Amino acid sequence: MKDFQTIDGFSEANFEIKRSKFISHAEHVESEDQAREILQSIKKKFFDARHNCSAWILDDQKMKFNDDGEPGGTAGKPILESIKEKKLIQVIVVVTRYFGGIKLGTGGLVRAYHHAATLALDSAKLLTVKSMLKLRIEIDYPMFNSVERFIRQKNFPIESVKYEANVSIEVLIPPDEKDRFIENLTEITSAKFKLEILDELFHSE
Repeated sequence: MKDFQTIDGFSEANFEIKRSKFISHAEHVESEDQAREILQSIKKKFFDARHNCSAWILDDQKMKFNDDGEPGGTAGKPILESIKEKKLIQVIVVVTRYFGGIKLGTGGLVRAYHHAATLALDSAKLLTVKSMLKLRIEIDYPMFNSVERFIRQKNFPIESVKYEANVSIEVLIPPDEKDRFIENLTEITSAKFKLEILDELFHSE
């Protein structure tokens, strides 16, 4: 698992060139089924448009583009390239074109679709997603304040705190911080704690 950037929610943009109107839509997506649902929703919304061209990237191995009737390589691929240039994943971009009666030519189409996709991505809010370990720490009550203070000073997200026979804290930490984190806990508690790795997951900032 590695850190990556995506977009938060969705964004839209539009521009016109030679009477053709381009409406671009970028959205966070986490599966191929979700990407297809978004694409179909946009096609339904802009049912009267001549083209709804698209591209999505889920990860380094899963990506797809579609020219939707435009000449091969002039629409979907430049949309895909705009996502790659910004080094984003888990993103779909759909560009709707209302043809204005004047042909743009192969090069013109490539530039127009790339520009439309870039406009939508430029207006999107970026989201950094980090790989994190979810840990459960069990400590005695007298140690709680010191341990909580340490965790908050390190800016590690606390997921939950349960007060039972002992105090149980669930916290997220970067994987490369694990050894140092355990060393610090050992110092703070004089090694009087229990630690369990619950999961490895992604956490957005």
